[in-house]
Amino acid sequence: MKRADAGVVSPWHPPTVGPVGDAERPLDSKQLETLDEVISSAERVTGLRFAAFLGDLGSDSRATALTLLAGLGTDAANAVLVAISPGQRIVEVVTGTIAALRITDRAARLAVLNVISSATNGDLMGALTNGIRTLADQAGTLPDRSSW
Repeated sequence: MKRADAGVVSPWHPPTVGPVGDAERPLDSKQLETLDEVISSAERVTGLRFAAFLGDLGSDSRATALTLLAGLGTDAANAVLVAISPGQRIVEVVTGTIAALRITDRAARLAVLNVISSATNGDLMGALTNGIRTLADQAGTLPDRSSW
């Protein structure tokens, strides 16, 4: 009786889902412009500061995301960060102290689900924009204070 060779490995096949593109520049110039427009629109409507991060978040992804948020300096309290680490398959949404009053944990989970839905198909641009738009929708608009 002949044994199957345990050392035989099946041929490698490229993944059918996940990020597509150059690891150094996962988004092209047009996508970066579109992302900038989405962030600007979200900031204009909500009065909050939005930021996006795409890259490795390290072994403690939450701590790295909080450090990135703190890196926004005086804007950190009013800020919302959507951080995606495609290689680790991790999404973090962190908010500053003031932004947290308008974006609930439930709203952040909804944004994460939207990010995952797009990222699963390899659409990192869609993942970032959907996450930011969801958070902006959940935060709502600032009232017009000029009439007070």
